[in-house]
Amino acid sequence: MNAKTQNELHHLSNTHLDALEEETIFILREVAAAFERPTLLFSGGKDSLVMLKCAEKAFGAGRIPYPLLMIDTGHNFKEVTDFRDSRAKELGAELIVRSVEDSMKKGTVRLAHPGESRNVHQSVTLLEAIEEFRFDALIGGARRDEEKARAKERIFSHRDSFGQWQPKAQRPELWTLFNHKLQPGEHFRVFPISNWTELDVWQYIAREKIALPSIYYTHKREVVDRRGLLVPVTELTPPKDGEKVEIRDVRFRTVGDITCTCPVESDAATPEQIVIETLAADVSERGATRMDDKTSEASMEKRKKDGYF
Repeated sequence: MNAKTQNELHHLSNTHLDALEEETIFILREVAAAFERPTLLFSGGKDSLVMLKCAEKAFGAGRIPYPLLMIDTGHNFKEVTDFRDSRAKELGAELIVRSVEDSMKKGTVRLAHPGESRNVHQSVTLLEAIEEFRFDALIGGARRDEEKARAKERIFSHRDSFGQWQPKAQRPELWTLFNHKLQPGEHFRVFPISNWTELDVWQYIAREKIALPSIYYTHKREVVDRRGLLVPVTELTPPKDGEKVEIRDVRFRTVGDITCTCPVESDAATPEQIVIETLAADVSERGATRMDDKTSEASMEKRKKDGYF
């Protein structure tokens, strides 16, 4: 880390992290107390790893009282799924993995063509997992600063018996009093780090020394510049005719399905260096890296109404 980075970090306060951590721990405990069959969505990504750290503090190492759930498209980055498995094993936590490919075999998911992204179809597999295990609360790492539709959502976000979100029928949350009453077949999506920002997450990762998958840090990767996004060159995302393949120093700000997740150019190799980069960023992480959010202004809200997390 150079002298400039050290100086900027020295003047950047992180005392607010204690309040954010305290709120998250309170919500995680509230879920454990209020629901019979909760689960924590765990992808191996940075936000779910931050929640997992808070859960360890809330309940003690090796004593997280609900299973971890991953909806796997089958097209996730191997570095992330390997890290997911090793972290769950290290914690001694129950890890449930359900795959979009299984839904395809059952016929509940049908792709329009073989190359279609499976990302949006996670909703179907997620709802099937909810029905299979009768989950009444699903804890996720979505944050309000990520995207407009997520900014609208409550911390305890009610879903009807079809798994759908109704934006105009949300319950008030005054003085951190959460209404978690359910009718048969309904469930809640709970977002303990709603009030965190991307900068908060990276400051917390730096403070707590949370290990992450390697692709969050700078590495060399083949990419093509496509409509302002650096699309990784893979078997699933090959270059199109006329596109120039380049090797660049990149990192991922967010991770998801390979077919819709792009890296950004970066030489940041530590959480501290990413904190400095994040301070200068003028585009949200999803806006800068997610092809699936580029389809329309309302694309995320429509998917959430259909059951997407």
